[in-house]
Amino acid sequence: MDTVPAKTIVTRTKSPGAWFGIDYNMNLYRGCCHGCIYCDSRSACYGIEDFDRVRVKQGCLEIVRDELRRKVKTGVVGTGAMSDPYNPFEREHRYTRHALELLSAFGFGAAIATKSDLITRDIDILGEIRSQMPVLCKLTVTTADDALAARVEPHAPPPSARFRAMERLSAAGLFTGVLLMPVLPYLEDSRENVLEIVRRAHGAGARFIYPAFGMTCRERQREYYYGRLDEHFPGLRDKYVRRYGARYVCTSPRARELWAAFTEACAAYGILFDMKTIIRASRQGYAERQLTLF
Repeated sequence: MDTVPAKTIVTRTKSPGAWFGIDYNMNLYRGCCHGCIYCDSRSACYGIEDFDRVRVKQGCLEIVRDELRRKVKTGVVGTGAMSDPYNPFEREHRYTRHALELLSAFGFGAAIATKSDLITRDIDILGEIRSQMPVLCKLTVTTADDALAARVEPHAPPPSARFRAMERLSAAGLFTGVLLMPVLPYLEDSRENVLEIVRRAHGAGARFIYPAFGMTCRERQREYYYGRLDEHFPGLRDKYVRRYGARYVCTSPRARELWAAFTEACAAYGILFDMKTIIRASRQGYAERQLTLF
């Protein structure tokens, strides 16, 4: 695997604790090979060339170790914001697993976002972290349909595998749920799709679902997305151009209807969906002295 230079990896978030209780961000990899046609990380503002090629940050584990050691306060470390920490190369190289071992050793919590069922490999380490600090496992699911997912997330494990992973994580006592985002306008923003995700998440033991009924679209990301629409969904680009133009936030035209149906279903199943409530639930049972202030 190729490497890219890095000076720092574990960085303080702009609004500590506001997003799933995350105080620090940690991205060991650069780029992602899941091939999701909508990925915001392709955007020009991030400056990641050849995004579909995965590279690891040179000396990442040593950097993470040294940075955790120097932190004055512990807290929850998030990973998966820019590239999936469980890409296929992780199966062999185990950088994410070893970084989790460091979080455990230095007394930090973890909040992981992934589309991969490989996360279940690390249930043992996540359990160790959970014994002292919060752990949040967030499985991204944008459609419950494996066939549709194969077109919009072509190299990621299918949603059915993610739901099975969710079930294993939940059974292990880990605070687990769904990132229901993005929900692609005209492709995934049906009431049936959203409610099926809620139903299957409930069956898998999910504690929370956090949604965004729409997507982002900006320079370079937009061109890539439209190219894939032309390839797999001919004619759909025109709908996007007419409705959204050059907007960054492309909210589903059904967002209000979807939100009403979604919240009603979550309430019926006892699934959390409000950010503050999710954070509070994830921290339940941990002494405030262990955590950075939220």
